[in-house]
Amino acid sequence: MGSPLLSVAEQLLRDLQRTYSETKQIPDDLLIALRFVFGPCALQALDLVDQRSVTCVSSPSGRDAFQVLGGSGRLYTCFTSCHYCPCPAFSFTALRRNESLMREEEESFT
Repeated sequence: MGSPLLSVAEQLLRDLQRTYSETKQIPDDLLIALRFVFGPCALQALDLVDQRSVTCVSSPSGRDAFQVLGGSGRLYTCFTSCHYCPCPAFSFTALRRNESLMREEEESFT
């Protein structure tokens, strides 16, 4: 599975799915947890869901992917098997995250 943060994120998403399927609502504590784990992009992602810009596509083999209609009108395909999206926002966020991790490692060596 990997890092503890990945385990936390997966559990949070399971809790979110269960709660929403039972109540058709997302309580504030889960929204706050989403923001804490995923950062500001979580709110932008929820905005796309609210705008009905996200579609789950399932293949006959059982694999799932999400198609996301971006603000520019471009369609992006995000595969659930790898935590990646081809949109510019994901690339920018991932690059910033890697940059900050590199700085932390450099500081720990000095």
